[in-house]
Amino acid sequence: MRLLIAAVGKLKQGPERELCNHYLGRAEALGRSLGLSPVSAVELTESRVQDAPGRQLAEANALLTKLPADFAVVCLDPRGAFLSSEAFADKVAARRDEAGSPGLAFVLGGPDGLGQVVLDRAVLSLSLGPMTLPHGLARIVLAEQLYRAMTILAGHPYHRA
Repeated sequence: MRLLIAAVGKLKQGPERELCNHYLGRAEALGRSLGLSPVSAVELTESRVQDAPGRQLAEANALLTKLPADFAVVCLDPRGAFLSSEAFADKVAARRDEAGSPGLAFVLGGPDGLGQVVLDRAVLSLSLGPMTLPHGLARIVLAEQLYRAMTILAGHPYHRA
């Protein structure tokens, strides 16, 4: 099963991008043996629409153009479910093992959040916690949790709970 991270906003060159790429690279390498590859990411520019609802709609429509129609969608949203790393790994594995699911897309909105049209497409809304995280840090946490999920599924000692 292919994995995709689609995010509004671009990581600048430097430590954030390097750390995100580090975890995505580790996930890609381990994911091959687990049927969870390739792992890819796409970044979209934030909308320049003046009002927040307009920005949300514009960004949501742009995100939808980047999501393959047959991929299941997981939205990162503050109102989403709180999952342990083990439960997250189980969700990824269950989706991988379902017939007819060629991919899983994780979607992160811009500063105003995700538009309803994207949220409506989600099979799962997921929260990284009640605190507000900078966009780049949220993407790094997601990349690390994808890698961690793969180590859990592989029985690798990286995850020690």
